[in-house]
Amino acid sequence: MTINALWNAGRRHAARLALGAATALVATAASAVNDLPGGPKVNQLDMHDPVTRIAAEQHWLHWLMLGICTFIFVAVFGVMFYSIIKHRKSKGAKSAEFHESVAVEIAWTVVPFVIVIAMALPATKVVVAMKDTTNADLTIKATGYQWKWGYDYLKGEGEGISFLATLDTTQRVMSDMGQPQGDDYLLKVDNPLVVPVNKKIRIVTTANDVIHAWMVPAFGVKQDAIPGFVRDTWFRAEKTGDYYGQCAELCGKEHAYMPIHVKVVSQEDYAAWVDGEKKKLAAKADDPNKVWEQADLIARGEKVYAANCAACHQANGKGAGPIKPLDGSAIVQDADKGKQIAIVLNGAANGAMPSWKQLSDTEIAAVITYTKNHWSNATGQTVQPAEVLAARK
Repeated sequence: MTINALWNAGRRHAARLALGAATALVATAASAVNDLPGGPKVNQLDMHDPVTRIAAEQHWLHWLMLGICTFIFVAVFGVMFYSIIKHRKSKGAKSAEFHESVAVEIAWTVVPFVIVIAMALPATKVVVAMKDTTNADLTIKATGYQWKWGYDYLKGEGEGISFLATLDTTQRVMSDMGQPQGDDYLLKVDNPLVVPVNKKIRIVTTANDVIHAWMVPAFGVKQDAIPGFVRDTWFRAEKTGDYYGQCAELCGKEHAYMPIHVKVVSQEDYAAWVDGEKKKLAAKADDPNKVWEQADLIARGEKVYAANCAACHQANGKGAGPIKPLDGSAIVQDADKGKQIAIVLNGAANGAMPSWKQLSDTEIAAVITYTKNHWSNATGQTVQPAEVLAARK
């Protein structure tokens, strides 16, 4: 090969490398992550922007305590280094000899006491306010499940509304493929918690399986959700918008897939949302004694499966890793329908398969019928809501 040929080949190779680098740069820029309003910021160092009075007080306390600690650090080390340099032996300094000093004893007792009181008074005021859940306009129970949140509106406008909030399936697909996209990656849910602005919202927390924690930094709220215990916290959001958090206790292998999304809306929008949810509940209030056609159950079960089961068992029913497949499953294909009903109601494998008692009898009957008659599972079996109701007892 001639020198010119080598030179031209080198130029073409360099051009391809440059084009590839430019393409990668454009792709990186296109998928660049931006600050998420109400959520995390890029290269965030400070606390979240507060949208409640409590969060603002916490922010102020953070800087107050940091300032006091910094002052003590500078003062103590300043005096220490000044003494080391000013009174060093090479300058002929001689140490004073004394057995005790009343002045020093009083100083190192009084000064720390004053510092502790100066720190404790404002902190106590905020902590007491954080625990005051009385006179709430709205009370909502947040139940932690592996791995989702269940919300029940217990008191106030919207009483009786309940739903599950699960990581959006598109987010899980992106995670499985290793291709994160969007500013709300792993924070998007299918059913956000909706509350009105400028209203005191009491959150009652508990859990169905292991310890979880309901945390929204912009509200200054973090409350553990413990099985068998009821804890509570509160917030009053002063701005409308979307605010994000995550479970803050290590609750299992999918801990990272348990986000919290709170949508704060105006009173008018909240009233409209409540009206819409009440209509949905009325439509879903099925009679458990109703006998369904198999085709109708399968159609409904497909929706229930996509919303609650596909995240683990996958849309194709093949499962993944420790998650057992439903396609071709011996239990799904078993003539004894009670086996699958028992697993869906009570869970299995020490929580790897969680309990789904929070679903209605009709929803459970529908999703079981769907799995028994989908993929390669052509069993022809139908599970009626009455069979699920009987298994609950």
